[in-house]
Amino acid sequence: MHIGLTASGKINSIGPTLAKLIEGPSPIGVAFLKVFAVRRPAGITTMEDLRARAGQRLHVDLRGKGDTFRGLAVPTGDGGLLLNLSFGIRLIEAVRQHALTDADFAATDMAVEMLYLVEVKQAVMTELRRLNLRLQGAKATAEEQALTDTLTGLRNRRALDLSLPALIGQGMAFGLMHIDLDYFKQVNDTLGHAAGDLVLREVAKALAVETRTSDIVARVGGDEFVVLLPGLSDPDRLRQIARRIIERLSQPIDFEGTPCRISASIGLTISTLYDPPEAERMLSDADAALYASKRAGRGQAQFHAGSDDDLLSA
Repeated sequence: MHIGLTASGKINSIGPTLAKLIEGPSPIGVAFLKVFAVRRPAGITTMEDLRARAGQRLHVDLRGKGDTFRGLAVPTGDGGLLLNLSFGIRLIEAVRQHALTDADFAATDMAVEMLYLVEVKQAVMTELRRLNLRLQGAKATAEEQALTDTLTGLRNRRALDLSLPALIGQGMAFGLMHIDLDYFKQVNDTLGHAAGDLVLREVAKALAVETRTSDIVARVGGDEFVVLLPGLSDPDRLRQIARRIIERLSQPIDFEGTPCRISASIGLTISTLYDPPEAERMLSDADAALYASKRAGRGQAQFHAGSDDDLLSA
């Protein structure tokens, strides 16, 4: 950006960028120091002062606008001066404030190079942010897949192994339910694995219906499921849920016109029965209660009361 001054200090030429910043009539023919004020060096109030500082770094303000420029005054052969000015480190702020573009600067102006570098940086940062979001999304998807049973969409054993200790660590009372399907092997043996897979998916749907969204339902084996019920430690309430699950799973499941008949045996325990609760112990006790249900005739639930050989019918 440039300003040409006559020997008397009047503006005789001005670059298009500066002209764009000056509102109102053209400053051509107007005294430079009426349009601009020299902040540094201090004490410049006349053309003679300005001419004496030729070659020194100047800080120049556009009066009434607050824009500050930096530059040099270079003597011309006719006694005038040519001021080369720039926004300095305020370039990007000024471009935004005045809606400037690279067309407002000479092609050889270093400001154009800086604007290009800023544009490149913004493009790179935008792409990096997009890449980071994609990576975060891929990571979240991978983590979710690692904790999900692909057949049923329920949590898997790994998810249970993380969730159960975490629940214990929170100090919240909770119920634990171990479910094993009765007669599932017969379905696989007579109708094939496609029928067995269908049954497992339908069981997963039934468990989702009979539990809360805050509960953790995991498929931990071929036809074994574990349900964690945070905040639920009332034995009667757990018995009601177990009975509803058994009743729902006793309904025939249609496979290509053939009914698949299963039932469920369930073992129950509650964290408040242990001091302190231990994940392995609770799973073992629920498993023992489950097999007690199997021995008692299947299609029922047994409650482990927290001590050895202490099983109660649910």
